Amino acid sequence: VAETDHFAQDLERVFALFPRLKERLRQRGGTLSGGEQQMLAIARALMGRPRLLLLDEPSLGLAPLLVKSIFAAIRELNRTDKLTVFLVEQNAFHALKLADRGYVMVNGLITLTGTGRELLQRPEVRSAYLEGGAPKAG
Repeated sequence: VAETDHFAQDLERVFALFPRLKERLRQRGGTLSGGEQQMLAIARALMGRPRLLLLDEPSLGLAPLLVKSIFAAIRELNRTDKLTVFLVEQNAFHALKLADRGYVMVNGLITLTGTGRELLQRPEVRSAYLEGGAPKAG
């Protein structure tokens, strides 16, 4: 398959994940909203056909509706495309719902580990990260 065919296929995949980017195709990246810029950053990474996608706080500063959109795209990439995603995220609920494996860090140290589902059920995770509490140093 020619390089241009790959490019066209990859671009269509990105537009399927992030339809807003197709609507904004002729707009400069710097003039996009924060959520659209986050989508663009992920889209640019995907155009390189990575096997591993590293994401640092993809929901930071985004409106709840855009957070849902970003996490839906991450879920789709992981489940459908079998892309490994390494996600660092303060929004524990969304991150752990997606995670095959999760790690809780406090002051730079890993204090808990388990599947996303296991961590969502842990009382200390629920109280510190899901019910408005502050994490405690371990």
